[in-house]
Amino acid sequence: MPLPKTNDPPARIQIQRVTPQIDGGRYPVKRTVGDRVEVTARIFRDGHETLGAAVRYKPAGASRWHEQPLVPLGNDDWAGSFTVDACGMWCFRIEAWVDRIASWQEELRRKSDAGQSDLSSELAEGALLLGRDAVTVAEGLAAEAGDRSEKAWSPTYEIDVDRVLARFGSWYELFPRSWGGFEGVRAQLPRLAELGFDVVYLPPIHPIGTTNRKGKNNALKAGRGDPGSPWAIGSELGGHEAIDPALGTVAEFERLVGDAKELGIEIALDFAIQCSPDHPWLKEHPDWFHRRPDGTLKYAENPPKRYQDIYNVNFDSADWKNLWSALRDVVALWVSRGVTVFRVDNPHTKPVPFWEWLIDEIRRDNPEVIFLAEAFTRPAMMTTLAKAGFAQSYTYFTWKNSRWELLEFVGQLLDWAPCYRPNCFANTPDILHEYLQRGGRPAFEARLVLASTLSPAYGIYSGYESFENVPVREGSEEYMDSEKYEAKKRALNGSLLPLVQRVNHARRENPALQQLDNITILETENDNLFGYLKRTGDNTVICVVNLDPTATQEGVCVLPMASGVAPAYRVRDLLADDAEWTWHVGRNYVRLGPGQSHLLAVGR
Repeated sequence: MPLPKTNDPPARIQIQRVTPQIDGGRYPVKRTVGDRVEVTARIFRDGHETLGAAVRYKPAGASRWHEQPLVPLGNDDWAGSFTVDACGMWCFRIEAWVDRIASWQEELRRKSDAGQSDLSSELAEGALLLGRDAVTVAEGLAAEAGDRSEKAWSPTYEIDVDRVLARFGSWYELFPRSWGGFEGVRAQLPRLAELGFDVVYLPPIHPIGTTNRKGKNNALKAGRGDPGSPWAIGSELGGHEAIDPALGTVAEFERLVGDAKELGIEIALDFAIQCSPDHPWLKEHPDWFHRRPDGTLKYAENPPKRYQDIYNVNFDSADWKNLWSALRDVVALWVSRGVTVFRVDNPHTKPVPFWEWLIDEIRRDNPEVIFLAEAFTRPAMMTTLAKAGFAQSYTYFTWKNSRWELLEFVGQLLDWAPCYRPNCFANTPDILHEYLQRGGRPAFEARLVLASTLSPAYGIYSGYESFENVPVREGSEEYMDSEKYEAKKRALNGSLLPLVQRVNHARRENPALQQLDNITILETENDNLFGYLKRTGDNTVICVVNLDPTATQEGVCVLPMASGVAPAYRVRDLLADDAEWTWHVGRNYVRLGPGQSHLLAVGR
């Protein structure tokens, strides 16, 4: 190895094992506004000098660094923290140094404590260091430590800071055409707010193509009056920038968004990168689409599913830069219309570099924008999309129904927590799990409580509250008479809504339910009972769910000593009026009807 080319010797201070970071700093870690960022590092130097260290940090666009001290924990480990109080891309680094004054003071104390009487040489060194005479130095060791010499720095790491809504929120998905268009949805906003929903998510609201339009139950030929799938985007009325006239006007849409925000609700819009055969882009930019060897356009497929009414764009097009720009402009347009939450359809079938670029382009000027990834795919792609900028992601939750499946699921979420925020939808227009098909109301109740208490963000698709559970055929997860292909007459009158309201209220009132990584799985001695504790500060909530939708189950809920609760304490069931018990550390008897749950707030 050649000698360094600089005249100054290399830094002797070592800064290692800096946290938080992801993939050696390749991607930013995720936090939300108000979070305290806990920073640790291993810092040491050869020799016996006393070191000092700090974490230096700044928000996006700032030129001045802020600083908080790091304190030694022993064995060369240091820790400190700082608070992020605005959205955007923050950065931080560790700075370490030799404190010559503290080092000299420590050396002098050690020699004095050892009984060495002649310290004249050391006092002379101190006088030179402090710029004082030796007599003054000898009288008090009066100088405070704080000298910074031999400075060393770690690499700079990034923190992607989102609104709290990126971590915590209750979602309700609906098709506006089944509610009377934008004005009909707007009329439901007060009730949706009363139920405790934070986000109302709309599938695509753009004009729907007529060529190859799908009919009822995904029929290849549409009948008279069939509205088609909203994901077949584009017609002679416009593409991704336009609104289906059957739903309303741009002004009505903007009024819907504005009224929702006044009630504390965000309108989330679907961003689906696909086009019907009638989309204007097919004529304006034919090279943006895939073609077969014979020159015909290739419609979308995900075997065994086939989407004859949709064409995917070609990200390998020679004109890819203009394609990227056009897609960015679509998102920017809807942001200008008030939309700050986007649910992205199948992002795992598009290039990761595109998402990194697009999300950065949008959030640079609008850091409050949130992107939710609908990516049911392999773990590597799901986590990489999260690292690339998606604030939230759908999960495997709908397929995790037994105790052992849920244990695996929770463990995976905790492993992914530095980069990945889950949104546990209990159902979607595409996913009606067999558990719901066969379990009746108890299954819907159990899955609602699990989704809303395991994950800080969760959602339901309209019809869930009315126990819609009929598949199009045996073995399918598609709904009979799917709303994707026909309009329905919807109303907020499902008999599950009182439980939904209770759950959402409990989530807002208990900070423990607003975090993911504060969970402790509890032993129940019955595999049909799934129990867990969540604790944030002095707020503790215990949840026990009967996973069996067909029978009453009984067992115990074991609270370990390490759970942090008192030896005996009162618990109040947030899902039942006037239900209180005394629990204690150790075994607590539990008996729950089919699909029933306890959601217990622990007395402080």
